Amino acid sequence: MPDRDRFGGARPSHFVRSFERGLAVVRAFDAEHPALTLSEVARTCELTRAAARRFLLTLVDLGYVHTDGRLFRLTPRVLELGYAYLSSVTLPDLAVPHLERLVAQVGESSSLCVLDGDDIVYVARVGARRIMTATITVGTRFPAHVTSVGRVVLAHLPDEEIDVRLARADLVPLTRRTLTSPDRIRAELRRVRRQGYAVVDQELEEGLRSVAAPVRDRHGEVVAGVNIPVHAGRTSAESVRRDLLPHLLATVARIEADLCATGTATGRARAAQILQEGPTGRAPAVTPGTGTHR
Repeated sequence: MPDRDRFGGARPSHFVRSFERGLAVVRAFDAEHPALTLSEVARTCELTRAAARRFLLTLVDLGYVHTDGRLFRLTPRVLELGYAYLSSVTLPDLAVPHLERLVAQVGESSSLCVLDGDDIVYVARVGARRIMTATITVGTRFPAHVTSVGRVVLAHLPDEEIDVRLARADLVPLTRRTLTSPDRIRAELRRVRRQGYAVVDQELEEGLRSVAAPVRDRHGEVVAGVNIPVHAGRTSAESVRRDLLPHLLATVARIEADLCATGTATGRARAAQILQEGPTGRAPAVTPGTGTHR
């Protein structure tokens, strides 16, 4: 049935009514009605039989519909219509609605980050509504080994690659809590790998706690991480695990389900492509983050 409500009854001057009707004919077919007669299509789409016949036969000519002379059915070619969208969706595009839901639930900012060299880079971010100066935006980067979101990605790299990265990393203390021993960092990464999430307590910045979880693609490869940063003064480490972590893990699960459903391109090659497109790339310019939350 044509969508009458979207425009409040009034159609823009550019609106092509016949195109709307043609799409309505395609949408008339569904799981409950895989095969329809001409009369059924006309009734469902509120078209005359003559108009419905023209649309159906045009779709037959284009290869989107098959008919045996009485019943009409969609052909697999209609998948092309959806594939154009699915193949253009990027991981940041896909993640943002889930980040928005997470932020609404917990009242804290959240970001999606990918690994670029030895840094973690923010490719999507949704900020909580707080009256503080924004310092984190899409494109911001930090050393991966001192951030929660960096550690959940690093933790799932091969041990040999972790050793190489730690050997070349500048392990300077950013706070009095920063881990600077390669052995201690390796041990922490092993713990993150086992438990499936990372909590970093004031290692990047005094007064900042952050929890993160890895995002896996359909092949089980960790391609990104999602974090929730909080002020240490108002959120204890126990509260981070008890109150925030369950919401974070549920959000990551939804992102992963969408990755599997859409077949969105992921992996290191795709992460590199996102970064080559520029800091904003295809990642939406969402409300900037707040404070110095990372």
